[in-house]
Amino acid sequence: MGIEIEKDSKTKNRLAPMYNVVLLNDEHHTYQYVVGMLVEVFRFELEKAVSHTIEVDSSGRSIVYTGPLEHSEMKQEQIHEYGSDPFVEDCQGSMTADLEPID
Repeated sequence: MGIEIEKDSKTKNRLAPMYNVVLLNDEHHTYQYVVGMLVEVFRFELEKAVSHTIEVDSSGRSIVYTGPLEHSEMKQEQIHEYGSDPFVEDCQGSMTADLEPID
């Protein structure tokens, strides 16, 4: 015997809103730092980390993650807490990343 489930015609299946984590360029971090951070935080393969590093350097930004808000916020926080670049003597801290909602 099958069970029928009545659905309200006003009910829609909604997906959680998605967000991009956008790494922003600055002149205070080396390629070595950025690649290492991307490998550690996002578990990127070396080639993918290098590709994002080149993109952020040449265009000023790179989308490094897309996902639900809570996870995107966590990834943004990991970037912000990664620390200063040990290869730059006067580095003031970690890189910056923004969150952008996807429409």
